[in-house]
Amino acid sequence: MTGASRGIGAAIASALAERGARVVVHYGHAKELAVKVAENLAGSDHLVVGANLANPDAADDFIESVVDQTGRLDVLVNNAGIFVPHPPMAVDADDWLFKWEQTLAVNLLSPAALCHSAAKIMAEQGGGRIINIGSRGAFRGEPECPAYAASKAGLHAMSQSLAVALAPEGILVYAVAPGFVATDMAQELLDSDKGAGIRAQSPLGRVAQPEEIAETVCFLASSKAEFLSGGIIDINGASYLRS
Repeated sequence: MTGASRGIGAAIASALAERGARVVVHYGHAKELAVKVAENLAGSDHLVVGANLANPDAADDFIESVVDQTGRLDVLVNNAGIFVPHPPMAVDADDWLFKWEQTLAVNLLSPAALCHSAAKIMAEQGGGRIINIGSRGAFRGEPECPAYAASKAGLHAMSQSLAVALAPEGILVYAVAPGFVATDMAQELLDSDKGAGIRAQSPLGRVAQPEEIAETVCFLASSKAEFLSGGIIDINGASYLRS
């Protein structure tokens, strides 16, 4: 479970633990938060493992560390991601390219490397689940952060490609595409004068709660979602509808 020290990742970790999973709580820099998440999980024997996923080369070592400590890997949830604004008319060429490289490294290249490493382990075990956390932004665009939208579109496409490539190994692959979610990081924006407009994007008049994303991930991780492999599951409260 990457990016599990807070927000959506922490909610997913909690929901999986409540269903009896042994959870590996990954963190990039916020070790104390990750430890606190792990301490509050239901069950026992959960792990906290750090890795700098801004460097895709760290993926193999991270997966190897997890398997060395747990003995197996049944579900990989790629949730770690960054959103670094870079409006095209407000940054120079060097900053533009740097923000693209930074975003793609964390949001697409590291998940690709983690999927590759995890797939080899899962194939030896006879199967597994990979769930990639994408975004509504992949479909509607992100004018202030185009690299984010592009990285999530790539993550969705990769998920579908891997669903076909890995099915013979018993590995099922999914993507989840949330809209706006009420996390600690988003609270300041939701409390600002933009909050009402953000909530109004959905006809339900609100944004998603992290627990709602977590429930969907748990369903995909279960034995009941096999024929959804290759699917991109929208969780955006009808704030963006695609054909």
